[in-house]
Formats: sequence, structure tokens, C-alpha cells
Amino acid sequence: VLAGMNGSAIENFSCVIYNVSLMNCTWQAGRDAPGDTQYFLYWQKSRYDDAMECELYIKDENGRNMGCRFQNVKIEGETGYFLVNGSSNDSLIQFYDEYIKLYKIEILTPPLNVTASCTRNPVGCIITWQPPNTSHVESVECFQYEISIQNK
Repeated sequence: VLAGMNGSAIENFSCVIYNVSLMNCTWQAGRDAPGDTQYFLYWQKSRYDDAMECELYIKDENGRNMGCRFQNVKIEGETGYFLVNGSSNDSLIQFYDEYIKLYKIEILTPPLNVTASCTRNPVGCIITWQPPNTSHVESVECFQYEISIQNK
């Protein structure tokens, strides 16, 4: 049984990794959490790493922590462990925890150096690009691309 008041743990926890090494996590306060509840996020990149507390919290208008920004995140195929606990002067707050495969929450950057050159003869257009920047994809063969061409 979880210690703490029912409905006091955070809800709707989610994280995304973007621009190769930045991570944003957000959550909502538990619907039954007392008004003075403050939340704290800890995460562990792998079971061999130390848990780290959020360095840069995102706060709501009441100064309550509702998210976190991380820099220099490396994915490397790891599963991250996330824990959000809370404190209140009124009651014990339930914690929330989740394991997340980090590669599943990465938003890839667009392909690099996209160029298009078109001719009037039957050759048509040649479009070239390079793979996007990413922190964890070892092989460029892993990428799939989709081209949407609209005639203007």
C-alpha cells in the first residue's frame, strides 16, 4: 500500500527529449493534494547511476513545481527511472514513479542539409538530405524518411 493520502500523487506525468540532449518533464498536481503541496523530481538514467534532483523546475503561478528542464541528457539505449515525491504540512503525499525507455520519448530533429534541384527535362527533381542529429541512433540505416511534394 502506498503511504500518503489517496489522490495526492502527481498525475499526467510525461517527458520528451528534444534538440538531441534537452529533456522536459511535466505533471499536474494530484487532484486531492493539499494546496501547500510541493513536488520534487528525481531521475536515474540507469541503475548504475546516482539519482539526480531536477536543477531547473518549471513553476506555476503559485510557485508549485509542475515540471523540470534537464540539459546534457544522453540516451544510449537506457531506461530512465523517474520519481516525483511531494511534501505538505497537512498530510503525507504519495509518490509517483515510472520507468521510461528514453529512446521512445525522443523527438528527432529534422534531416540536415535538405536540398532540391529541379530541371525541366524528364529527370525531374533530385532531393538530397543527411540524417538528423540524435544522441542514440548508431546506424543511419535505422532512419526512414517520407517526402511530401505539393505542386504549387
